Amino acid sequence: MVISEVKNEFDLALENAQLSLRRGQAEILQLNVGKLCNLTCVHCHVNAGPKREEIMTGETIDQILEWFENTDIPTLDMTGGTPEMIPDFKRLVTTVRNFDQPRRVMDRLNATIINEPGYEWVPEFLAENEVEIIASMPCYAPDNVNEQRGDGVFDRSIEAFQKLNELGYGRDPKLTLNFVYNPNGGFLPPAQAELEADYKREMKAHFGIDFHSLFCIANMPISRFASYLKRNGELQSYMDLLRQNFNPSTVDGLMCRDTINVSWDGDVFDCDFNQMMKMPLRYPQTGGESMKVWDVELDSFSRQPIRTGSHCFGCTAGSGSSCGGSLS
Repeated sequence: MVISEVKNEFDLALENAQLSLRRGQAEILQLNVGKLCNLTCVHCHVNAGPKREEIMTGETIDQILEWFENTDIPTLDMTGGTPEMIPDFKRLVTTVRNFDQPRRVMDRLNATIINEPGYEWVPEFLAENEVEIIASMPCYAPDNVNEQRGDGVFDRSIEAFQKLNELGYGRDPKLTLNFVYNPNGGFLPPAQAELEADYKREMKAHFGIDFHSLFCIANMPISRFASYLKRNGELQSYMDLLRQNFNPSTVDGLMCRDTINVSWDGDVFDCDFNQMMKMPLRYPQTGGESMKVWDVELDSFSRQPIRTGSHCFGCTAGSGSSCGGSLS
């Protein structure tokens, strides 16, 4: 029996709600360019950190760029790790922005990288190429941020956002700056619109910082966050919370429906969480070998089943959760 035929808890929840999870048109190419990062965050589903060596090579980027330019996928979404730390980051961005049909480029920025020696170029480079920034900012108060991301991260992030504001990020419509909120424990995010209003008020009043939107993203019960929950005896209760708050209205907006997620070595996944769970898509002919993105043919890919697991409740609990925030 192939994996797509096995019904897990999430598949059964969909079935009970008389729903099916199918791909739509591919709108986003999401590249996880590697696990190298200057931080080691408690909530990180990638297990990223300063000692990780997995990064996307120039050869892999060349193959992806050739394939990507010949598609009509409008958006490149870069994540990590810290994307700016890979050697070919600049080339990746400028090539995509200079396609005959330039694409929208998004960077999931760890803002503290701006203050690291050797990375002073990051703000100006992103602004020059009109790269949209999605930056982690778990709270507008220092204690919560430092607890989740490490001592001193809050102050370094504030300094970085002030630099970005000076360049026009968060103020100029062409220089989008969005923040990401993750809970710092085993609970669901609050209502996104209300929290965004709180963020905008507090960030402006205390630090003079402007930004466009806040994305609320639930922590997934995998990797480093699952280990954190297990150490605190909260893993089972968190999984129960996710299951009990399954929201059928979120299914149509799930990121796996319009996103092709790609690992640092070119393998294809339904989402970044499936990537960390080692759930790649397989070539239909063999059912065994991991599919490479440069072999994807979009028409046939749209019929490829989406792989699911119990962790998928993390994207469908409460208001739902995607790379673009809440879903309902």
